[in-house]
Amino acid sequence: MNQLLSEPPSCIQEEGTWCQQIWQLTGNEWLAGSANWLIAKPLTILLIAVVAFFVRLAIRKLIDRTTRAPEDGDTKKTPALLKPLREKAPELVGPAVIERRRQRAKTIGSVLKSITTVVVYSIAVVLILGELGINLAPIIASAGIVGVAVGFGAQNLVRDFLSGIFMMLEDQYGVGDVVDVGEATGTVEAVGLRITTLRDLNGTVWYVRNGEVLRVGNFSQGFAVGVVDIPVSYDADLTRATALLSEVVADSAEREDLAADILEPPSVLGVESVTPEAVHLRLTVKVRPGRQWAVQRALRADAMAAFERAGFQPPLKRLFPGNNA
Repeated sequence: MNQLLSEPPSCIQEEGTWCQQIWQLTGNEWLAGSANWLIAKPLTILLIAVVAFFVRLAIRKLIDRTTRAPEDGDTKKTPALLKPLREKAPELVGPAVIERRRQRAKTIGSVLKSITTVVVYSIAVVLILGELGINLAPIIASAGIVGVAVGFGAQNLVRDFLSGIFMMLEDQYGVGDVVDVGEATGTVEAVGLRITTLRDLNGTVWYVRNGEVLRVGNFSQGFAVGVVDIPVSYDADLTRATALLSEVVADSAEREDLAADILEPPSVLGVESVTPEAVHLRLTVKVRPGRQWAVQRALRADAMAAFERAGFQPPLKRLFPGNNA
């Protein structure tokens, strides 16, 4: 029995193995027999960890390069990551379009980096556990059960993140857009994976969860239509009023401060509605997105001033003739 225990391990006969090399260096049977666990496997595990670290680092560096916004302020340049994706950024936002693209690229890049980390390290963990000889089936089954439980408990959070990802990919809205998300209407200040930040006309900041957004009305894509209703009294000459309104808005559309925003000549539609107070004449004008409110105010002011100069009486003055205020 003692003679059997003193026999050297058989692995020392295998050329090029750690067992043989440790036996030749130390002559210790236990060290030679355990060389695979003491040296080979730790080195393999270390190699897997190092390779995983540098692969993840390289991919993250590549993602950072493709999501980098232009540093020269050129709004025509788009981060490389966004070039294959459809973009709906309006030109009117000017410098804000850089922030819009930066946030969109940063958010998508963050998702890609998170996915990269999970995938690379998951593969590394599986390879390391395989080197240790651990049966992965029970672990995978347990992880599946835990994942289902967490999924049920955090389903609202998951829905917010998934909605945010699709909003980014589809470019439904971005920084500088004026949007209506149902509960709030305002200018988008920030878009994240979970929360969209809006500021309304009163200056209130709204934090809207992406998963709660069922529909989005975007006032800043493509073009907008300005609608202006001009009230005139019942005894006014509607034919003359309509002709005057057409002339006034045609001249206003050529003004320097409005010409850049107006895409097509204004169109006077005529009588839109009749109320107990007045007859309303309507005009519409196609403008750059987000500029409809400024154009509406300017056209309304010009039209009302022209009507007063032409002698048209305001509707309320007809209703209260004794009021000289």
